Amino acid sequence: MDLSANGGFDVRERFAEGAQYVGGTLRGGTSGRLHPVVDPATGESVYSYELAGTADVDAAVAAAARALPGWAGATPGERSDAMHRFAAVLSGRAAEFAYAESLQCGKPLRLTTEFDVPGTVDNTAFFAGAARHLEGRAAGEYSGDHTSYVRREPVGIVGSIAPWNYPLQMAAWKVLPAIAAGNTIVLKPAELTPLTSLMFAQAAAEAGIPAGVVNVVTGAGKEAGEHLVGHPDVAMTSFTGSTAVGRRVAEIATATVKRLHLELGGKAPFVVFDDADLEAAVHGAVAGALINTGQDCTAATRAYVQRPLYDAFVAGVADLFSGLRVGDPFDAKTDLGPLISHTQRDRVAGFVERARSYATIVTGGEAPASPGAFYRPTLVTGAAQDSEIVQSEIFGPVLVVLPFDGDDEGLALANDTPYGLAASAWTRDVFRAGRATREIKAGCVWVNDHIPIISEMPHGGYKASGYGKDMSAYSLEEYTQVKHVMYDNTAVARKSWHRTIFGDR
Repeated sequence: MDLSANGGFDVRERFAEGAQYVGGTLRGGTSGRLHPVVDPATGESVYSYELAGTADVDAAVAAAARALPGWAGATPGERSDAMHRFAAVLSGRAAEFAYAESLQCGKPLRLTTEFDVPGTVDNTAFFAGAARHLEGRAAGEYSGDHTSYVRREPVGIVGSIAPWNYPLQMAAWKVLPAIAAGNTIVLKPAELTPLTSLMFAQAAAEAGIPAGVVNVVTGAGKEAGEHLVGHPDVAMTSFTGSTAVGRRVAEIATATVKRLHLELGGKAPFVVFDDADLEAAVHGAVAGALINTGQDCTAATRAYVQRPLYDAFVAGVADLFSGLRVGDPFDAKTDLGPLISHTQRDRVAGFVERARSYATIVTGGEAPASPGAFYRPTLVTGAAQDSEIVQSEIFGPVLVVLPFDGDDEGLALANDTPYGLAASAWTRDVFRAGRATREIKAGCVWVNDHIPIISEMPHGGYKASGYGKDMSAYSLEEYTQVKHVMYDNTAVARKSWHRTIFGDR
């Protein structure tokens, strides 16, 4: 294993004080329970820390409250300048972040170096600019006798919960729009993958963002997570994770009437019409299904292929799946790393094993002999539309392919799950493409590609995939309060509308 790119990074030394970052200082947790960070490629613990308890959440919220007046009162330009410095710090530490992300997640270093880290740097630079561009209606005399204008103000303290599949990018998606808008934040990363979230908060401080603006508490969802969501001083909750947990988050947040942003599960359809570029569709399906070992809520999971291309598509995908190199994330030749844990590997394997009774496993469907949480890319055909493997989110390297005949059927099948996060349509026909983008119920629809995201455009779902947007100016707006301010221009004591109250008096 070549660790030359880690810049001398030592996890135990770096986080010797603990995995809680409160008010600008690393500290230990108070739950009394230790938790390991495990390298899923080897099954070995690389770091152990004490989980956050409710007292740690309270301390982090208090630190955020102390920092809020100063940060909210800073000018947009001052916040923007600090965030530009933040982007520069992240860029300078790119190799360290890539190494840490690969270590805790099992992602191939190629993926963290070329996708996770540069995407996070770009997102930071985008929100540095967006901090200076708060949108609202033009001031004007809409009533004739008054001048109205709109203020966008920070919501307050944001409590955010991020998942384990993209720890660095999800930390950025939560933190950046919140602080760009003048809020302070308490972020709870997944217990499995806290390292880069902590590093992200430290980088913010190094860039000159004041202590307490960005806080991190690493604890269990039932204790630290639920306490954060229900905290009376937290004005907004942003959660990314499964739809089932999202429902619980919504229940708790609703009790205290918080603003709520939910980015939940997905089961993205990949619709291939009979005029599509077959080679492009095959390559797109493999990349779209297997990015991050399929642990991506926008991953292509259900390929619907019009019957004339179906057999060739299945053969092409099977051929590419069979040739992918699964192994050491730090080996430059590795295509796919492990799943996040043996628990997740076994969950994915369970879906495939149950599917053997009603579908065909074309390739894959097994875990290689290894101490790590690896699972081979798996292609499934012959499943019914209402089967578990088609309808449920698997979150692993599994692609199910089904045929369809007419366009009406293909689009109906694409919409036939509870989810609506992302989708793609593959065709050379501009009218077919236009119809697909209109009729597929998803927050993002790609045409002749699947997976690319950009900082300038929103990410978020329909239906059971949640509501609210990450990235883009739309995300910034999520973290602001809109206030209408109205001035009387007449200087008249008795207004004409007073007649409705005073009558003739």
